[in-house]
Amino acid sequence: MVGDHRYIPSSDRVLAIIEDVSAEEKTGGTHAGTETEYRKIGAGCGRKADDNSTGNRRLVGRDYGRDKGDSDEVEGYIAGKLKGAWKHMKQFAIDMAYKSLNHYGEELCGDKVEIVDKEDSRILILADGMGSGIRANILATLTSKIIATMMYNDMTIDEVVATIAKTLPLSSINGVAYSTFSIIQVYHTGEIYVAEYDNPECILIRQGKLKALPFSYRKIEGKKIRECRFQTVPGDALAIMSDGCLYCGTGDIMNYRWDWNALANCCETCADKTRTAAQMADMMNKACADLYGGMCSDDTTIAVARIMEEEIVNILTGPPQNKADDARMVQDFMKQEGIKIVSGGITSQIVARELGTRLITSVGVLDPEIPPTAKIEGIDLVTEGVLTLNKAIDLLEQYQQDEVSEEFFEELSRDNGAARLACYLMENCTTVNLFIGKAINKDYTTKELPFEISVRQNLMKRMQTVLTAMHRTVHVYYY
Repeated sequence: MVGDHRYIPSSDRVLAIIEDVSAEEKTGGTHAGTETEYRKIGAGCGRKADDNSTGNRRLVGRDYGRDKGDSDEVEGYIAGKLKGAWKHMKQFAIDMAYKSLNHYGEELCGDKVEIVDKEDSRILILADGMGSGIRANILATLTSKIIATMMYNDMTIDEVVATIAKTLPLSSINGVAYSTFSIIQVYHTGEIYVAEYDNPECILIRQGKLKALPFSYRKIEGKKIRECRFQTVPGDALAIMSDGCLYCGTGDIMNYRWDWNALANCCETCADKTRTAAQMADMMNKACADLYGGMCSDDTTIAVARIMEEEIVNILTGPPQNKADDARMVQDFMKQEGIKIVSGGITSQIVARELGTRLITSVGVLDPEIPPTAKIEGIDLVTEGVLTLNKAIDLLEQYQQDEVSEEFFEELSRDNGAARLACYLMENCTTVNLFIGKAINKDYTTKELPFEISVRQNLMKRMQTVLTAMHRTVHVYYY
């Protein structure tokens, strides 16, 4: 879904903003009504004008999943969609996220990031507006929205730059661009296209090491564009950034050795210590914040794209509606490739019985909030049912809604069933198979709901919703 990417403000309104900014440059004053107009246009661009999201943490860009009208019973994708050289490799997922720091004392960030999902690719866009505060915010917003809309509609970089050049010309005072940008487009064939204008150079980490990108340069509408195309390898991590990431080395700490190379080395370290794009972006931004001493002299944004091989997670929860289906459900579950997770006390007993093995309760550190896990030979994770699922889904929803922080990752690192389940679905997953038994547990049935709906089934619908929002491919099987 592209949603708000389709909106582009009229050229008259854009030019009015530009003229107002130019006038303020010349006079050094503030024009009445300017801030109100900025906020109107910011709202029209589909994002709250005061939005300072710390990350657009949506994962995995494949459009092989269901349409809205598909049955809830079985959903899937068509592997044959993959084309070209990549068809000989495992399917892959595209994890994209970003993290921003505002200029000290400003409510709004002058950098903007857009993530666009297309049928053939996923696009990460970072725009850096001139200056800081609300004017920079609207300039960056206009730039990112124009790029997102045009690229979604298959327009070339030449057309994109030409439009931006006509809409956002150079400052009449200092000749500086009103907005710079970086673009990463990852195709489902495995090809990556990078285009940049006046932003720091994109960083590529491959197999734990910095790898130079094969950039070429050309001028479009008088703007020097840096671009390249190359074939990705699963495990690649790419980072684009605003120039605030480089200025942080000249703050109070006076670390003058901090430059693009130092940032690239930091990127290597962060890529090695993390699995998700969100966590990597968070770590890199913290390094910048530390150099600034918490008082950023420029808006600072890191946007990350990570390429992951297809990883399948299978979850079995709830006894089947008919006891006669116990064996069939377990057989269907066990024949799947990938990680296997069983959730629920009765469900665990069924699996252990059908596999002819023992169910062993874990004796590790007990968590006061989450029931202990258990062990079954051949199963990667065995958890309690409703309480554990609810907590795991809460974590997934926080992640999907950009509500991530250091405390969130600390919660994720706890040694309990909910955190481990959430980690599997965030870090080790591109495809999820949900095996759901429809037997009713009377202990969890509520009077307000129809008899056939249990708390467990409602939880699994929540899980399906959040996984779909995270761009996981989801298959659902009911028994």
